[in-house]
Amino acid sequence: MRAMTRTLVGAGTAVGIAVGSLAAAGTGFAATPQETKPVISAEAVAPLAVNNLGLSKEQAKNLQRVLHRDWGYPGPIDGLLGTDSWKAMQRYLKKHWEYGGPIDGIVGSGTVKGLQRMLKQHYNYNGAIDGIAGPQTKAAFKRFADDYG
Repeated sequence: MRAMTRTLVGAGTAVGIAVGSLAAAGTGFAATPQETKPVISAEAVAPLAVNNLGLSKEQAKNLQRVLHRDWGYPGPIDGLLGTDSWKAMQRYLKKHWEYGGPIDGIVGSGTVKGLQRMLKQHYNYNGAIDGIAGPQTKAAFKRFADDYG
């Protein structure tokens, strides 16, 4: 009886090991790695750097025409003041209105100060040269863009 029990236990163990091995092998086949692809491209995630400072699309187009003609703006006349539009504006402000920052297309306080200097002299801007594009700066900027319409 003992010999028979030992044989059954030995056979059961062997079957258990075999089944366990097959089960593990089965999971190996079931878990094939999937190819991962990004859902959207990095370009689609990057924000569009547009800052019209209160100008309508038509006013921004007026400005882009001048920037294209006189200050090296290479982009489309689309009414969206993006990086290239602001680089051209910074070249203008650097030459005439004491803008001392980089030509990087970023509308920071230095760019706004240069703009405010120009607007103060020619477009009835009465605010401070503070680098903040508040309502007075935006109103004078609209007058400037309308002047080229």
